[in-house]
Amino acid sequence: MIRYIEDPEERKRISREILESLTEWFEIEENRERYIRESAGQPFWAAFEEEKPAGFLCLKETGKETMELAVMGVRKDQHRNGIGRKLFAAAKEYATLKGYSFIQVKTVRSGMYEDYDRTNEFYKSVGFKELEVLEDFWDEANPCQIYVMSLKSATGVINTRHSYRGKYSSDPVPESDLRIIAAAGLNAPSGCNKQTTDLVVVNDKAVLDKIKGLIDPPVAATAPAMIVVLSRRINAYRDKCFATQDYSAAIENMLLAIVELGYQSCWYEGHITDDDRICDKIAEVLGVPGEYGVVCILPVGKALDEIMLPVKKAFEERVSFNRFGDK
Repeated sequence: MIRYIEDPEERKRISREILESLTEWFEIEENRERYIRESAGQPFWAAFEEEKPAGFLCLKETGKETMELAVMGVRKDQHRNGIGRKLFAAAKEYATLKGYSFIQVKTVRSGMYEDYDRTNEFYKSVGFKELEVLEDFWDEANPCQIYVMSLKSATGVINTRHSYRGKYSSDPVPESDLRIIAAAGLNAPSGCNKQTTDLVVVNDKAVLDKIKGLIDPPVAATAPAMIVVLSRRINAYRDKCFATQDYSAAIENMLLAIVELGYQSCWYEGHITDDDRICDKIAEVLGVPGEYGVVCILPVGKALDEIMLPVKKAFEERVSFNRFGDK
C-alpha cells in the first residue's frame, strides 16, 4: 500500500529506517543524515507491507517547471516486488497534477558500481532518458548521470487527468491558452467529418457571471474562464447522426489540453441539460442560434484545492485479450 505522508517526524522516521538498511547506496553518514533531515519538508510517499515501511520516495522542486526525485529507497528484502514502480507512479502523478513539465533524477553513471547499475536500469525502465553526465558534480570516482522525463506526454496526461470540482485561482487564463484548448477540441474526429461541434470561449467576467448565476446548484463558481460546448444534429451517414460521439471526442481533447497547460476542469453535462434546462438559458445569454444545443460547460483555471483521485477498478477486471474474460 502506498501512502502520502504528511507528518514531518513520521517522514524522518521512515526515511531513517529505510536508508540505514541500504548502506551499499547510502554509505556516507553525512549525506544520509542530510537526506533524512530534508525529507521532513518534502513531498513524501511511503510503501507499507503489513504496516511496516517497505520503501519511500521524496520529491523536491528544482525549478519552476521541474521536480527532482530527491531520494528513494526500498528495503532489500522487498526488491523486485514492484514497490519502486508504485512509489514512482504516485510521485509522477503528483508532479503532473501540480503542473510541472519535467522530473529529473541524479545518480552515478553506469559502469562505476554494480549496485548503481541496477538502480539506473530501474530509472530507464520507468521512462527516464539520459540527459548528461557531470564529471565533477560530486567527485572523479562518482560521475553524476542526470536522467530526465517529460511529464507532458499524451499517455502521461491521460493517466493523470481527473475531474476537478474544487475552487479555482482568480488568475486569468491567457487567451493564447484558451485558443490552444479550443483548437484541441476542434481537432477531434467527427463522424464523416460533419464537424457538428462548435465552441464559445467565455473569458469576459460580466458574461461569465451571468452564466454562473444561472447554474443552480452552483458549480465552478470561481473559475476565471469557461468553454461552452455546442452541438448540431446533422446526419453523417444515411440516417445516422454521430453528434454525441463528435462532441464527446472534442470535450476529451480539451480536458487533456487543459491539464497539459497546467489547469483543471470538469465535464459538466447532465447538470445543465437536466429537466430545468439550464443549457437553454445559457444559450440565450450567449446568443446561440436555434439549430445548436448547449451540451456541456468546461470551467478552466488553476486549481486551489487538492485533486480527489477516484478509485478505479484494476486493469485486469476490465480488459480482456482476444475473448471476453481472457486475461
